[in-house]
Amino acid sequence: MTPPKVPADLGTTSTEDLLARRRALADGIGDLQRLLAGVLVEQHRRCGKPGCSCAAGDGHGPYSYVSPRQIERGRLRYVPARLVAVVRHYLDRSGEVEAALAEISAINVELLARRELT
Repeated sequence: MTPPKVPADLGTTSTEDLLARRRALADGIGDLQRLLAGVLVEQHRRCGKPGCSCAAGDGHGPYSYVSPRQIERGRLRYVPARLVAVVRHYLDRSGEVEAALAEISAINVELLARRELT
């Protein structure tokens, strides 16, 4: 996963504008209950039944799985088809929140350098 992009021009931005941007980012974060950090993967599976077409083909599926970032490596959780859109939304929100937090942190570092951190 690539780190979120942070604006490079913070040093030339006025303190007033930095504080306003920080406030707007914090206000835009919204509902933190609907986040999921990880990745969504799709896989095809073979059932193992003799004579099944999946043995010679691509397999059954695709089936969706989420690999949560906090869980041990390689641990996939099945995502029912009816929840795939919800999981995608939660994953997208997680990325948006991470980007906002990275920018808020960068703004706070700049404010600290100016001795204006409040």
